[in-house]
Amino acid sequence: MQSDSNPQYQHIRLEHKGPLTWLILNRPDKANALSNELLDEFSDALRWLTNNGGPVIAIRGEGRGFSSGYDLGQVGKLSSSADPVADRERLRRNVERYLAIWDHPKPIIAAVHGYCVAGATQMCVFTDMTIVAEDASIGEPTIPIGGGYIAPLWVPLVGPKRAKELAFVPGNSIDGRTAVEWGWANHAVPAGQLIQSVEDLAERIAKIAPAVLRIKKLSINRAAESMGFRDAASAVSEMDALLHMTPAVVQLKQWISEVGLKEAIAHYRVPRTTPLTVTPSADSKEQ
Repeated sequence: MQSDSNPQYQHIRLEHKGPLTWLILNRPDKANALSNELLDEFSDALRWLTNNGGPVIAIRGEGRGFSSGYDLGQVGKLSSSADPVADRERLRRNVERYLAIWDHPKPIIAAVHGYCVAGATQMCVFTDMTIVAEDASIGEPTIPIGGGYIAPLWVPLVGPKRAKELAFVPGNSIDGRTAVEWGWANHAVPAGQLIQSVEDLAERIAKIAPAVLRIKKLSINRAAESMGFRDAASAVSEMDALLHMTPAVVQLKQWISEVGLKEAIAHYRVPRTTPLTVTPSADSKEQ
């Protein structure tokens, strides 16, 4: 059943292009930061798209990047709350929003350009495919106030060693080509070709009947879940809530409140991950 008109939102936008419906994160003036309002609209749009829109859905960001991650003024707020239960529930709600992507009856593609940081990378983990711009920057939060929430969700895609490489260096990031090499994304394309590439992919996917696509998605998801994908997703909220209460993180939050967020980010900022350069030793030269 198809509706004649889109629901109207303030922070996202729906656009139909042939068999594809674009779900666009539309806070470009805020780097598409994931606010409570945007996430509520995102969840509502996914529900609406269950029985409306095209047979394939794609998510992208308006403006210079996909998303800078959770809005630090709201969802990712540097809270000093001493209630780990409330913290766990808040974190769990975010994961549940993204599990709705995983459980959605339609194929969902993420189209990533510019920057894709922290909670935005979680969103992409749960999509069925991810196409990235070659020069995209994909990575962790710069300030290490969490630790059990982002990188663990990367593990089924990139493996534990690469997830640790991402997580152990504050603000670490990879480019689009590396994201494909690691297994986080399917394909990397020039930034100017990203939208067309996703639309072409959707055209090819839509040649298969929706009911058949639904079973294909269910069966592949079931295989991934037999290897622990959903269990891993369920555990991250508890781990992150626990870490938020540790003395080291409490002290870090206090320091941030004293020096300001801008100085704290500058302190922890590091270059993105690049292949390691090994300088030959004297012994190896002699050999």
